[in-house]
Amino acid sequence: MYDSKGNILYVGKARALRNRVANYTQISGLSRRIQRMVSQTRSMTIVTTATESEALLLEAQLIKRYRPPYNILLRDDKSFPYILLKEDGTFPQFPSLQRHRGVRRAKGKYYGPFASVDSVTLTLNSLQKLFLLRSCSDSFFRNRKRPCLLYQIKRCSAPCVGRISEDDYRDLVVDTRDFLVGKSTHVQKKLVTAMEQASNDLNYELAAVYRDRLKALVFIQSHQSISSGNLKNADIFGIESQAGLACIQVFFIRNRQNWGHHAYYLNHIDEQPLEDVMQSFLGQFYENKIAPKDILTNYLPSDKDVLEDALSSQRGYRVKFYQPQRGDLRKLVDQAARNAKEAIDRRLAEASTQKQLLKEMVKLFHLDKMPDRIEVYDNSHIMGTNMVGGMIVAGPEGFRRNSYRKFNIKSPSVNPGDDFEMMREVLMRRFSRLERSDPDHSSSEWPDLLLIDGGKGQVHAVKDILAEQGISDVAIVGISKGPDRNAGREHFHLVDGSEYALPPNSGLLFYLQRLRDEAHRFAIGTHRAKRAKNLTSSPLDDVPGIGPSRKKALLLHFGTARDVKNASLSELEKVNGISSAIARQIYDFFHHSLA
Repeated sequence: MYDSKGNILYVGKARALRNRVANYTQISGLSRRIQRMVSQTRSMTIVTTATESEALLLEAQLIKRYRPPYNILLRDDKSFPYILLKEDGTFPQFPSLQRHRGVRRAKGKYYGPFASVDSVTLTLNSLQKLFLLRSCSDSFFRNRKRPCLLYQIKRCSAPCVGRISEDDYRDLVVDTRDFLVGKSTHVQKKLVTAMEQASNDLNYELAAVYRDRLKALVFIQSHQSISSGNLKNADIFGIESQAGLACIQVFFIRNRQNWGHHAYYLNHIDEQPLEDVMQSFLGQFYENKIAPKDILTNYLPSDKDVLEDALSSQRGYRVKFYQPQRGDLRKLVDQAARNAKEAIDRRLAEASTQKQLLKEMVKLFHLDKMPDRIEVYDNSHIMGTNMVGGMIVAGPEGFRRNSYRKFNIKSPSVNPGDDFEMMREVLMRRFSRLERSDPDHSSSEWPDLLLIDGGKGQVHAVKDILAEQGISDVAIVGISKGPDRNAGREHFHLVDGSEYALPPNSGLLFYLQRLRDEAHRFAIGTHRAKRAKNLTSSPLDDVPGIGPSRKKALLLHFGTARDVKNASLSELEKVNGISSAIARQIYDFFHHSLA
C-alpha cells in the first residue's frame, strides 16, 4: 500500500486477496491506527506467488527492506555470531578456533548461534584455556619463530613452533568437537583422569595445567546451565505485551546447552492478537537466520502451518512449532515469557523516566514541543589529521544507533583543526541532503533539537549555517564544560544568548551528559578507525594498476614509497616487473600537476 507520495505504508500477504481488501472497507471495525493507514492509502501493488509459503517469505523480505510504518517491525535484524572450528587454509592439520559472523565461506564446523558477541567472546576465551587451540591467522602462524603471548599465558599449545605434535593437537581438536556438540561430561572425565595420572607421577606442574583446564570447563558449564529436558537443538520464544509495546525473549538451545538469550522489542502492535504478532516476528526473524527443527513458543503463530512449510522448504528439513502444555518444556517457555515480561517492565519504567526528563528539557530550553528526534554532533582529529565528524540520534525510547552517521571531512577549504569549518561541512552535508529528500519537512528524519559540543560561538555558527540553507525551525543548544572543564559544571547556551547551569545532582544534567559523551565516543571511535587504517596504507595503494606484487617490487627497489614518488621515469623503468607503460603511469600519477 502506497501513500500519495509513493511511500510504502504497509506490506501484507493474503490467501484470498478480494476478502483481505474488502476488510479494509469496513472502517468502523478497524482500529484507529489501521483507519489512519487506509485514509493515507492511494494505490496498491499486487505480487502473485506460486504458493502461500513463498508469499510469506516475500512478505518478510519486503518488510525488512522497506520498513513500512504500519507493519510490525523487527528492528534488530543482524545475523547471530557463531564459533568456527576452521579446517581449511594453509595448515588444515592445525585447525583454528575463531568467532564468525555472516556468510559461511570457510570450510569447517560452525557452532551456534550465540545470542551476542559478548557471549561468544566469553566462551572463546574459556575454550582457549580449556583446549589450547590456536586462534591466529595462517599468515601469523606461518611467520612465527617463537611462541606468542597466548602460549605464555597457557591459552595456546603453540603448534606454530612445534611445541605440540600433530597427533596431540588432533586429540585437542576431537575434545573440542565433543564439547561443542554436548559431550562435556566425556571431556571432563578425560581431564580428571589425566590430572590424577599426572599427580600420581609426581608431575605436579602438568597436573596444575589440567586443573586449570577443568576450571575453565566448569566455568563454561555454569554459564550454559539450563534444564533443556530432551531438547537437543531448539529456539524458545516467549512474548508479552503491555501499553502498546511487545517484547519477545528468545533462548538458544544447541546440543542441550544454553547458548544465550536475546530480547526484541516490537512497535506498531496496537491491539493485534499476540498470535499475529508472533507470526510477523518469526517470518522476519528467520529470514536471515537458520531455524532449528524444534521451535517452542507460548503463543503459536497464527498461520503456523504456512510458516512451517516456508521454513522447511527453505532449510531442507522439517521445522515444527510447539506450544508445550506441561513438564520441563512448559517451564522453559514460561521462563522465556517471564524474562520478556520483566524486560518490558524495565523498558516502560525507563521510558517513563525519559519522558519526564524530556518534559524538563522543554521547560529549560523553551522548546515548542517534546523532542522526538535529538541530534548531537561532535568532531574529532589530532593536530588536524584524520578529521571526522559524528552525529548520534536519540529519542524518547533511547539511542537510535541505526541512525548514527559519520562524516569524513573532505573539503580542501577546511583548515586542519578548524572546528568551526569542520562543523560547517558536516551540517551543510547533513541538511542539504535532508532538504533535497524532504523539502516539506514532513518526515521523521528532521530533528527537533540539535545539541552541539561548544559554547556561544559554536551555537551562533550553527545558527548561521542553518540560516544559509533557509532552516529556522530547529532548536539549537550548546554544551560547554564550564569552569576548569569539570564534569557536572556544564553550561548550556541558547540561540538568544541565554545561558543555564543545572545542579550537579540533576537527572536532566546526567541525561544531557550521556548524550554529549555518546557523541564524543562515536566521533573518537570513527577517528581512531580512520587513523588505524591510514597507518597501514601507502601512497602506492592509490596508483591504478599497482597490485601487491608490483608494489612489493617497487618498495624492494627504492626502499620507501616517498622514494618511489620522487623517482624519475628512467629509474622506474629499471624496476623488475615494471614495464615502460606502467612506469609512465606511475610517474604521471605522482607528477600530474607538472604534466
